[in-house]
Formats: sequence, structure tokens, C-alpha cells
Amino acid sequence: MRGILVSLCLVGFLIAPAHAVQPDEILKDPVAEARARQLSTQLRCLVCQNESIDDSNAPLAKDLRLLVRERITAGDSDAQVKAFLVARYGEFVLLRPPITLRTLALYGAPFAALAIGGFFLWRRSRKEVAPAAVEALSGAEKELLANILNRKDGT
Repeated sequence: MRGILVSLCLVGFLIAPAHAVQPDEILKDPVAEARARQLSTQLRCLVCQNESIDDSNAPLAKDLRLLVRERITAGDSDAQVKAFLVARYGEFVLLRPPITLRTLALYGAPFAALAIGGFFLWRRSRKEVAPAAVEALSGAEKELLANILNRKDGT
């Protein structure tokens, strides 16, 4: 039982989020450091692309973390720090970009494609298939059909 508990603890440590902030990056002011860490979780590592700069070990992420701390130390607000980084790197640096007309089109395109495809499938299923032109049976065909239908012996 004790071995299982130790194993679970080890697995817990392995899957716990690892932050890449180095000791030399940490600010002396705990409030400013907390702001920097909170901002770092909202900014994308431009190398890793789906990782925050707080989680990334890439050299560019370290530079961005230092830049965030530098701007906070200079007295910038969170919005000013984000605006500075967006001006420098574009909206891609934000893990959650603001909803604008461009991002709305990006987020809405899959739903619009599904809606249009569904509409066309619905319209196609509603179309009636025109029956093929049926020619009238000749007299010989009518007689043959009547004989087939009237047979009682099954042959």
C-alpha cells in the first residue's frame, strides 16, 4: 500500500505544471512578481506557439518574461504591457486575443461552413425525384402480365 502511495505522489509531481521562470528573473517585490506571473500566463511563446511564456523554456520566452518584468518595474499597467507586446509582436502574442471582426470571422468560419453544408444537404433531401416517363403497356404486354398474375400453380 505504501508503494502505491509513493508511486501516486511521484506521478503527481511529474504531471504538475512546470513553470520555466528562472530564479534570476524573479522580481524582489512579491506583488509585482505576482502581476508578472499572471501576465506571463496570458502571453504566447512565439517559438512554442501553444504554450505561455510562463511555461516555456525557449530563449525568446525568457526574453519576453524579462521584458514583462521590465515594463512592470517601469510602472506600466497590465493593459500597457500587453499593448506594448502586441505593438511589437502582433495579436498572436496573446493566448486569448480580443474578439474583433477578424477573430470573429476566424472563430465563426467553421460554424458557418457547417450551417451552409447542412442547408445544402437539407435542400437536396427535400427535392423530389421526377418519376421516369412510363410508357403505356401494349396489348400483348397487358395480356402477359395478367397471365403471370393469375397463375395459381406458381410456375
